[in-house]
Amino acid sequence: MDFRPSNKQRWLLGLLGLAAVGFLAMRVGKGGLQEQSKERIAGVEVATVQRRTLELERTLSGALEAESRVVVAAKVGGRIERIAVDLADPVRRGQAVVYLDDAEFGQAVKQAEAELAVATANLAQARNALELSRRENRRIETLRERGIASDSESDIAEANRMEREAQVAVAEAQINRATAALESARIRFEYTRVTADWSEGDAERMVAERYVEEGNTVSANEPLLLIVQLDPIVAVISVTERDYGLLEPGMEARFATDAFPGEVFVGRIDRIAPVFRESSRQARVELTLANSDGRLKPGMFVRATITLDRVEDAVAIPEAALTKRGEVEGVFLVAEDGARVSWMPVESGIRSRGWVELRGGSISGRVVTLGQHLIDEGSAVRVVATHELEATP
Repeated sequence: MDFRPSNKQRWLLGLLGLAAVGFLAMRVGKGGLQEQSKERIAGVEVATVQRRTLELERTLSGALEAESRVVVAAKVGGRIERIAVDLADPVRRGQAVVYLDDAEFGQAVKQAEAELAVATANLAQARNALELSRRENRRIETLRERGIASDSESDIAEANRMEREAQVAVAEAQINRATAALESARIRFEYTRVTADWSEGDAERMVAERYVEEGNTVSANEPLLLIVQLDPIVAVISVTERDYGLLEPGMEARFATDAFPGEVFVGRIDRIAPVFRESSRQARVELTLANSDGRLKPGMFVRATITLDRVEDAVAIPEAALTKRGEVEGVFLVAEDGARVSWMPVESGIRSRGWVELRGGSISGRVVTLGQHLIDEGSAVRVVATHELEATP
């Protein structure tokens, strides 16, 4: 049997379809409005505002240098016969460390002694001649007074006396010259025995470098050895303009070095350069460390941690709580019921080990540390984690 709907039935079926579509659309529309009417709640992590002692610290790298360096050099040239010390040997002030061949200088001393002997003999001869001249002059004066000797004979005797006095003066000058030459020869002879000399600091130091070997021929003023003082030892670091104004002589610093992992050495700022290097825009700072056991050596790399500022009982929050809205820095405070947050601009101070000082006011309660990108002023929140940290670092 063939059933075909009539035109009236087709019209009724279409009308029922349109009604069904409209009903479904209405139900869907009501559901969307209901969803839009629900407020979004953001999950956040929070931490409690605390009172803490905060310290502004900087860790700067540098290297160790000797407190004092003395370069031992030969004052005369010659061949090295013996070196009395070696690398890392202790050396006392005034100790002979290098000996040069002294044969030529010893011969110069003997020659100068002989020349002094000749000059001494010449002086004795001149003085004897002067004495004879004086006697002759007195004899002529006596005869002239008696009318036996003439005035010309007296003049000749006086001229002879004056000549002998001049000869004595020349002989005395030759003595002085020969004496000076002998002293110079002896000094140069002593220079073949090279000593380590310094005026300040410890009486004993250490050989840091040896530049020559026995048998080498060296010239005057050529470096032979480097002598250094290791206690105390100096750490040299460089600081930028940001930290320069916070440094003062006497500030304490803690040092670490890879040579002794886990150990901390303590030193103090001794000198701060009054100028900045143009190439790096940094200033040189020297710190002094005790080194009685001599373990710290010049050239070692060190890291110096210096406390630049300290605030007692500071209002502090975790550094993660700071956020920005535009150019303004602030935090999100959580309401007491934990349901909403409010935005509060703040002025941050020093930062220390993950904490930030808040200045210019006092806040309390809890601040959002994670999830700030999901919220704004007055946003509804749900606290998913609270980080309760100790009140002191």
